[in-house]
Amino acid sequence: MLHHLSVVLRILFIVTLALLCPVTGVVITEFCPDPFLPDDRDEYLILEGVGILDGFMVTDGEGAIRFPEGTSISGKLVIAKDAEAYSRSHGEYPDFEWEGGVPEIPNVIRTGRFQLANDHDQIALYSGGVCLQEVDWPDMVTGRQGQVHFLVNGIWDSRVLMIGQSRYEPAVFYGASGIAFVSPDCSREVFYEVVAGARDEILVSIYEISSPVLAEYLVHAHRRGVDVEILVEGGPVGGIPAEEHWVIAYMQREGIPIRTMSGTETMHTPYRFLHSKYMVIDSRKVLVTSENFKENGFPEMGMRGNRGWGVVVTHEGLADYFKSVYTHDADGSWSIPADPREGDEKPPSWQEYHAESSPYIFSGATVIPVISPDTSSQLHDLITGARVSVDIEMAYITNETAFSLNPFLADALNVSRRGIPVRVLLDSYYYNVDGEADNDEMVAIINDIAASEGLPLEARCADLSPGLVEKIHNKGVIVDGEKVLVSSINWNMNSPTFNREVGLIIEHAGLGEYYTGVFERDWRSAEKSGAPGGPDLQKIAAAGVVLSTLSLYAWVRKRKEP
Repeated sequence: MLHHLSVVLRILFIVTLALLCPVTGVVITEFCPDPFLPDDRDEYLILEGVGILDGFMVTDGEGAIRFPEGTSISGKLVIAKDAEAYSRSHGEYPDFEWEGGVPEIPNVIRTGRFQLANDHDQIALYSGGVCLQEVDWPDMVTGRQGQVHFLVNGIWDSRVLMIGQSRYEPAVFYGASGIAFVSPDCSREVFYEVVAGARDEILVSIYEISSPVLAEYLVHAHRRGVDVEILVEGGPVGGIPAEEHWVIAYMQREGIPIRTMSGTETMHTPYRFLHSKYMVIDSRKVLVTSENFKENGFPEMGMRGNRGWGVVVTHEGLADYFKSVYTHDADGSWSIPADPREGDEKPPSWQEYHAESSPYIFSGATVIPVISPDTSSQLHDLITGARVSVDIEMAYITNETAFSLNPFLADALNVSRRGIPVRVLLDSYYYNVDGEADNDEMVAIINDIAASEGLPLEARCADLSPGLVEKIHNKGVIVDGEKVLVSSINWNMNSPTFNREVGLIIEHAGLGEYYTGVFERDWRSAEKSGAPGGPDLQKIAAAGVVLSTLSLYAWVRKRKEP
């Protein structure tokens, strides 16, 4: 009798457990088949769902992994090839491993040769012999070293998101106030005022910082008791210059913690470059600019420097958003303390410049943060949504390939095909016009397309004559005279896809008028002198060849479309 009662109780327990813990929607939601460590020891996949995993199996067609009897899932379950390797890449251990040797991490039950091939493979999730899910690459997702694939609402995320990168979603903030500025006219005075007004905290994320004056402003804030923290790119193009070594060493001696996004031997950086240029002040204000914290980005008033745009926005929600971005980037294991080295203080420029723009105060603005690579696709919506006009001022624009235009430029061209005027102003500093395929060729391509199709579209190279700006370093767009992009995002392949960049899309009629006035002055001066040195006929001819190739390629693709 007792035996039968025991059996009945066990059956009731199992039924009750099944009712209380049903298996609900278990799916593969994340995997990385081609990570950075040697031999792909840190490859992994993640299951999500609720219930008991008895009878579940993941297979790649050559091998399979199953779970120990009674394994439960409630949320995420991380299964890695090697727990120790996964820990080096992600800063934490997985829930299971299939080939490692960490005693504290349980092993799944592996049969056959289970591993995720880099270029071509598939994985499938089975339950009780029934295939619940299958994903293969490169057909369903694109293979790329370091790229992580995420399932979002049943669809594999099309964004290129690498190991360690954030996954911020678009956000909109209303009722923001602030102050806009331009370089070289009034950038330094705004920088000084916002730093001098800080009371509690300043967080800086910057590609390069080499201005001793800006460093001194931050040191003074630190001496007043403000917590100043700085994250800087550890390997900029050409290396860290001597003047930046000097600035970093000076601020470190003053007690300001400075970290570099450099990675380590075991930790790959999540971004190709930390190219952002922003500060979060007192969890209330955010300064975003196109300019690095250098002498030519924030020169003394009346001195020559870069053309750049910047804005300080006051809005606690926006500040929280940017503070989260900063914390993600600065607290990762790829962020290491800066190594102080000897350097030389760089003297400021003594070339005079007649400032024409003062800071502009605004309120009641709608602000959309743009975070690269997370939400940089919002630039497509900004441009294609134009109804009246598009003005673009960029340091440079490069095409994707010999056969395809830069995607943001392609958007602008399509806008002009709807009869909406589009103007493009590019830099003409020597390193942006001396090559075989740079800004003057790009200007020629754009103008040739405009002429051949009769479009309201024009491109120019900026005039950099003495007394005008040193170079165009801007990455700005004005749409319909009332939506303004202030950002660090260059129009090339890397910036919106692989770099950490930040920007703001600000909707405010007065702000649009302010920046339109600045753009008009730069545009008119370019009209007076044209590209430096006059037109290069050989380059124009080369541009014509490129244009013909692009047109032919587009025609062939159109013919192949159903």
